[in-house]
Amino acid sequence: MLRQVVAVALLLPTIASAQARPVTLQSGPMVGAAEMREVKLWAQTTGAARVRAVYWDSAAPAVRRTTAEVVTRRDSAYVAHLVADQVEPGKTYGYDIQVNGVSIRRPYPTKFRTPPLWQYRTDPPTFTMLLGSCFYVPERGTDRPNSNYGDSTGIVTAMAAKRAEIMFWLGDNTYLREVDWGSWTGILRRWTHTRSLPALQPLLAASSNYGIWDDHEFGPNDADRGLWNKDQTRAAFELFFRNPSTGVPSAPEGITSQFAWGDVEVFMLDDRWYRAPDKRKTGDRPYLGDAQLEWLIDALTTSRATFKLVAFGGQVANPATLFENYATYPAERQRLLDALAAEKIPGVVFLSGDRHHTELTRLDRPGTYPLYDLTISPLSAGVSAPPANENNTGRAEGTLVNALNFGSLTFSGPRTARVMTMKVFDSSGKELWTRSVTAQDLGWPAAQ
Repeated sequence: MLRQVVAVALLLPTIASAQARPVTLQSGPMVGAAEMREVKLWAQTTGAARVRAVYWDSAAPAVRRTTAEVVTRRDSAYVAHLVADQVEPGKTYGYDIQVNGVSIRRPYPTKFRTPPLWQYRTDPPTFTMLLGSCFYVPERGTDRPNSNYGDSTGIVTAMAAKRAEIMFWLGDNTYLREVDWGSWTGILRRWTHTRSLPALQPLLAASSNYGIWDDHEFGPNDADRGLWNKDQTRAAFELFFRNPSTGVPSAPEGITSQFAWGDVEVFMLDDRWYRAPDKRKTGDRPYLGDAQLEWLIDALTTSRATFKLVAFGGQVANPATLFENYATYPAERQRLLDALAAEKIPGVVFLSGDRHHTELTRLDRPGTYPLYDLTISPLSAGVSAPPANENNTGRAEGTLVNALNFGSLTFSGPRTARVMTMKVFDSSGKELWTRSVTAQDLGWPAAQ
């Protein structure tokens, strides 16, 4: 009994000191998927805590609403998933996160927007979506020796300053290292390290953040369907992103999803879960896999969106059979291209990352409109110019960027003459190039 009393006494100072340090936010808050009737929010605390959000219409701040309260847990990285479910379409809301009843105020805007209800009423809204991929946050001791992967701070500050409605992460949104990918502890630690970058917080807090994955948050470099612990990396992705879904009913295993804003729909594809190894010589060679590919064709055929943005991890329109371009899986790629032509689907544009350089590729198709593939990469990982033997015959002149960069898409104009304006910026936010594509350029008649 005396030994037990002594043991408890020795523990008391440790317990007291832990209690003296109040739990607060580790990272976030982050705005996730936004619909007209609800908005998903995200936050991560430094320890187990009760968490909720308080939010208000910016035009009537005296009326406060609260989300349901959740309790964060160690085995899920102290992450809180919250839902603001008392919102109206087309409004801007302010919000605070409360941890154990205490509001954690941030020195930058914390706000979210709901998509407007414009159908049958007005022209579609003008809005802007930011784009980027390959986001590497350095950490001494886990970076490769002599790595040229640099600081991430400046570019996310420049992105937050654009005050866009949406931030779309195009894959490699964190970089699991050798020390990380074999354990749940390591995977959560890497996501926490990336998400906790101080300069990142303003971008997370005031734009709706959506994302797909590529190999580096899925597993090791060029990882594929054979990854033994992909259930864990998928669970971590679902924990740290608040997409509309993680998987769709016909392809539920991966991270496939879809969202809309105005007259734009984004189809978020999983290029890892079903993918055969790049070097596999025998057997089937899926990239998206039958179920996901058929879902995509169905969804595009049904969609009435003016612009249908199809987000892959890797490049689609580039014909070069290099690295992990879709062209290295020629049968499935051709099946998709044939379906787009046969179904006469207007308005399709591809978005991609992965390549560590940026470019706009145009794929001309006899008898129908060209397909554009906007590749935006890297945000902060190492820059890699296309190899000399890469023959991307569709690269638009003046669009190759061999530097850290991010992109934006702005959708504007009346319903019968919509325009998508593509811009690319350097890490300080300076514009590098711009191109515009009209709805009519993408197969729509002059009057929709």
